[in-house]
Amino acid sequence: MGPESKLFLSVFLISCSSGAILGRSETKKCVHYNYSPSSSSSSSSEFNISRVITCSGEKDKRLHCFATWKNISGAVKVVKQGCWLDDVNCYNRTECVEKKDGPEVFFCCCDGILCNDKFFYSPNISWPPTTNKPVTSPPPLLSTLMYSLVPIMAVTAIVLFSFWMYRHHKLAYPPVLVPTQDSGPLPPSPIVGHKPLQLLEIKSRGSFGCVWKAQLLSEYVAVKIFQIQDKQSWQNELEIYNMNGMRHENLLHFIGAERRGSHMITELWLITAFHDKGSLTDYLKANVLSWSELCLIAQSMSRGLAYLHQDIPGHKDGHKRAIAHRDFKSKNVLLKSDLSACIADFGLALRFEAGKSPGNTHGQVGTRRYMAPEVLEGAINFQRDTFLRIDMYAVGLVLWELASRCKAADGPVDEYMLPFEEEVGQHPTLEDIQDVVVHNKQRPMLRECWKNHAGLALLCETIEECWDHEAEARLSAGCVEERIVQMQRQTNATAPEEIVTVVTMVTNVDYLPKESSL
Repeated sequence: MGPESKLFLSVFLISCSSGAILGRSETKKCVHYNYSPSSSSSSSSEFNISRVITCSGEKDKRLHCFATWKNISGAVKVVKQGCWLDDVNCYNRTECVEKKDGPEVFFCCCDGILCNDKFFYSPNISWPPTTNKPVTSPPPLLSTLMYSLVPIMAVTAIVLFSFWMYRHHKLAYPPVLVPTQDSGPLPPSPIVGHKPLQLLEIKSRGSFGCVWKAQLLSEYVAVKIFQIQDKQSWQNELEIYNMNGMRHENLLHFIGAERRGSHMITELWLITAFHDKGSLTDYLKANVLSWSELCLIAQSMSRGLAYLHQDIPGHKDGHKRAIAHRDFKSKNVLLKSDLSACIADFGLALRFEAGKSPGNTHGQVGTRRYMAPEVLEGAINFQRDTFLRIDMYAVGLVLWELASRCKAADGPVDEYMLPFEEEVGQHPTLEDIQDVVVHNKQRPMLRECWKNHAGLALLCETIEECWDHEAEARLSAGCVEERIVQMQRQTNATAPEEIVTVVTMVTNVDYLPKESSL
């Protein structure tokens, strides 16, 4: 065979190989099963029934089947079976085999039709013994083709794999917990370690990165992803979550932290509870509040901040230090399904220890429109109470946002606006905010109709005491919580015909003493 014939044959084989690589089917059939211990007969078609489903996906993604199960006293208990997104760990696996040694939850994925119908646990694979049959030498033509094709195919595979990694690195990471600190590895997160965690959709974006809705087995979680250049913010938030006493119903529940990717593309993950209602900002844009809903959100929010600010030496988990949030705003207040609030985003938070300076920290941080006058002026005394009072100024603005979307007053409810949006717009400069807050001493407008409602009238006075220009005159978070409880009691005890009397006597209400302020 001449050189021209060999070249033609080589090109033909490369074309066939590329077609085999790129021409994969975009659909796949897998066994589907979803175990639910509390499923009733009415939902039996969805839970605890094994069936075959057809998976579909995008052209540039591969589809696999997967299975998860537990070993309970020697009995195999299937947790879930179904379709799995493009994952490099599943490539070219014809059988669904778990190879890790003794995991809590067994997981396997495979690359064939209905390949998850049977699944195996094989931590130690024994290779069959080699035979003594003589190996015949390949004919000269085959040797020539092998020497010609192997380098070309290797280069092609490397290029395709590199492109695939670039396009799909977010979903293709193996579910392995790796060290989170340069100084040494952290122990595996008790819930996340070695369990499949799959990103589903982006819920919000910020200067630090983005927040994903993700699935951890059958539970939804939130994954906050930082880029490597924002490592300090990720590290600070992780340290705050790991402090003694940070488990509280009105603080966002922390699940785990991971460092994902390679040295070239590294991402830093924080995994927390997921709340479908999202942030207070997003909720107020789409909803108006009743008086009871406003009180629930305001009371739970102030309770969470009061706990964050507290120093509790005798806490059951150890000495709980006082913490200042330093970026308190409605975007960082999340709403649970019952509309109670929890505080999130501790990337700028500052902890305090008795007798120790807070360190070389920059005072002018946070979101511009929520900055207190002393922050805008740069006149900060770096003491604990100073930072706590800065948080309380922002609380006053968030309470104003709640009042602006409450339908309890006898008047129209305006469209949602951020604090000072009416004065400086949606994207103010630092100089714009300084002119309004520091030089003109303006605050968002308190509507006259709010003061005709007994509860909102008391709330307006509380708001004014929170955003007072003099930091020492501001209320503490604990005092705000008690004020809101007082408002609820007074409005619940006031009959409709007595409202006019209460409004005229609002200045005679016995408030908590000013010693409750910071």
